[in-house]
Amino acid sequence: MATIRHHITVVNPKQQQLARLKSLSGPVSGWRHQGIRHGLIVLTEQPKMGQDVPGLEVMLAIMKRRGEALDSLQHTPVIGSLPEDLLLSWIWLNPARSCFEQQSALCKALKPLLEERPEALALVLTGQQANRADVAGQALHVVWLNGVALPTWKKIVKPGLQTLFLQGAALGDTRFEAARAVAEANTLARTLTLLPPNELTPGRYRQQIRALARSRNWRLAEYSIARLKSMGANAFVAVAQGSAPADGAIVHLQYRGPGARKQVALVGKGICFDTGGHNLKPAKYMYGMHEDMNGSAVALGILSAISRLRLPLVVDCWVALAQNHISPRAYKQNDVVTALNGTTIEIVHTDAEGRMVLADTLTLAARRHPDLMLDFATLTGSMHTALGSRFSGIFASDARLAQLAVAVGDAVGERVVVFPSATDYDVSLDSKVADIKQCTMDGAADHILAARFLSRFTADRPWVHMDLSASRHEGGLGAVGSDITGFGVNWGVHFLDSWLVNKL
Repeated sequence: MATIRHHITVVNPKQQQLARLKSLSGPVSGWRHQGIRHGLIVLTEQPKMGQDVPGLEVMLAIMKRRGEALDSLQHTPVIGSLPEDLLLSWIWLNPARSCFEQQSALCKALKPLLEERPEALALVLTGQQANRADVAGQALHVVWLNGVALPTWKKIVKPGLQTLFLQGAALGDTRFEAARAVAEANTLARTLTLLPPNELTPGRYRQQIRALARSRNWRLAEYSIARLKSMGANAFVAVAQGSAPADGAIVHLQYRGPGARKQVALVGKGICFDTGGHNLKPAKYMYGMHEDMNGSAVALGILSAISRLRLPLVVDCWVALAQNHISPRAYKQNDVVTALNGTTIEIVHTDAEGRMVLADTLTLAARRHPDLMLDFATLTGSMHTALGSRFSGIFASDARLAQLAVAVGDAVGERVVVFPSATDYDVSLDSKVADIKQCTMDGAADHILAARFLSRFTADRPWVHMDLSASRHEGGLGAVGSDITGFGVNWGVHFLDSWLVNKL
């Protein structure tokens, strides 16, 4: 139990430190005196003889022996040892390739180095100065994301990377601070998502959030089940009432940035475990349902990075924390419940609980009249069917927000696809006994119908909904080498920054 407790507190920022950054100078032969035995060599232009690249002759010899062309170095790293007992990995980041492809190449090059669990790592950037400056932030981001030790409950716990030595770029570059802030925020999201359901119940999750709020000076308010019931938030209560203890809640956090001129609402689905309720999931699909709170972790990660970077925003973050369990009190098919905004909902399927808890949470968020609302949720299986786990799906209230969502996704390597949200889909949610059906029984286009359902609770505020089909990808995705990806954190931070700049 002591080991588990240690890992729960890893979400505390004092415990969750990424590798410290130091400057590296001098030849490879001097690395061992600084405790360095592993090096990632990032080339910003195609390699050729005469370049100042550590171990260049060894790298070229390995490629020649394998019969590999120099072009292959942009997607397949070369791994080799130097006489000084150093393990090096070389990769060429071709600027003509997409951000996602470059991140994937960096992650692939880094993996064999991190498999040896080094305490120190050298990151060397070569090529023209302008190219090195552009690449350094991205390379540091990838190293920080993958060098951290994520929670594990094995008997032998291996530490993460402690020190990162940088050569080829100035330590004071302001882009590095952004790279670090987003990496820490992504690590927070992944850490929370990895915690098992017996350790991250809604009550314990609330404790974690209180600790985060204290450390980051966020304002905090909690809406307990009793309080929500008295308010008339029966869509949320319908889901949460089936669990014991009754520790579910909607938690509200607020950050006020310096010179804030816009107000934003972040909303995250935090179902700590999803049995499916009375429409019980089979074991194959219930396994892993402790990750159904990933949307809330992403929202918290974005808030954390925004706070660290001091963006000029007022951000209200709302996380809906509950479990979807079976009990005599659990909601059931054909129930009719009244949501916080007065909409009556006919329950069709108890495994469509995410849209229920989000309905009342969006209503609370909209009452503060934000200039923009973003919500994040592992909401529908049909989105995963449509996209797999390499992209996530987006719905937006207007075309400009949709275009920005795609552009930002391409720019930061968290790719998204915009889906239609035409009003004629609403006919599928017509109910004979209530204002709206929760979903349909056949499940056709459920990702679209879920977005149409949620739109009823946004009070027509500008709104973007992300269905996180890429929250988990076997073997990692893009910049992230772990199965849990933290997808949405990097996208969300840069989306809000771009939204401010473009004055949408």
